[in-house]
Amino acid sequence: MLPKLATPKYDMIVPSTGENITYRPYVVKEEKILLIALESQSEAAIEKAVQDIIKSCVESPIDMKSLTTFDVEFMFVTLRSKSVGEGIKIEPPCSECEARSEQKIDLEKVKVSNLEDAVDMRIKLTDDISLDLRWQTMSDRLLDSERKTETDAIINMIAKSIETIYSGEEIFAAKDSTKKEMIEFVESLNTDQFTNVIEIIGKTPRLSYKLEFDCKECKAHNEMELSGLIDFFQ
Repeated sequence: MLPKLATPKYDMIVPSTGENITYRPYVVKEEKILLIALESQSEAAIEKAVQDIIKSCVESPIDMKSLTTFDVEFMFVTLRSKSVGEGIKIEPPCSECEARSEQKIDLEKVKVSNLEDAVDMRIKLTDDISLDLRWQTMSDRLLDSERKTETDAIINMIAKSIETIYSGEEIFAAKDSTKKEMIEFVESLNTDQFTNVIEIIGKTPRLSYKLEFDCKECKAHNEMELSGLIDFFQ
């Protein structure tokens, strides 16, 4: 029988819950899953591969469906830093001339922004109607395969972000309603209400890294924020 290689174990904190979990670095078997997804250039395929790798490498009991998008993104970046080293290389385009140049990202400095200043997720729509929002999960995004336009995508996102609707003394749990009913509710919002909901969702915690570099071609100074998982695979 061939020998088994020892694999180190590490701990990390799940951003949204503060829960401590144990994980191992990913190995070639898992990296192959990621490389195949990257070759497809499909954002959905990459996000699914990331979830599959986390499932394989996290050794603590964890409910993947309940993890927020920023949980999954942070967990993967942390896992990646222990698997391939603390630095990764990307080639972002220059904001002036579009020329790409290799930049190194220190994964140890990637943080979840807005987490400490999380906003109140309850919104008052009228004197009688209010709603509670929840942070979106990666599963929400993977299941959203019916987006036709950017507007449809935003409406779907809002519908999936609603957890509870309050109308006078009545309470309606979004999980007990159909997708069609939730979309119809979102489409019934007026412009001010719709904008207010979007602003709250826009303050959701997210993966963030500030990158600065001088373009080798036109010498322009670039300052950009990498935000979200896909930005770290440019």
